[in-house]
Amino acid sequence: MQIGVAYADKFKKTWLKLDVPSGSTVAEAIERSGLLAQFPDIDLTVNKVGIFGKITTLDAEISDGQRIEIYRPITADPKTAVRRDQGQDDD
Repeated sequence: MQIGVAYADKFKKTWLKLDVPSGSTVAEAIERSGLLAQFPDIDLTVNKVGIFGKITTLDAEISDGQRIEIYRPITADPKTAVRRDQGQDDD
């Protein structure tokens, strides 16, 4: 079956199409994609994963045509980052 695997770091967005055997899991598809070797900062014990924007588990079975996404951890509160970028402060 054909699936996609997507990941974006600060500098590069990567989306790969690949064939995986029926019954494959999210973890198996990510491993097969080669993204773990390409982006050594990915830690599947830390990074959340999803299918089409919905959080899922590594052992979830995937279906033909699905897009698996690897999410980076949020490093700043989005509201704080917006205020900082706009030069605003809470004080």
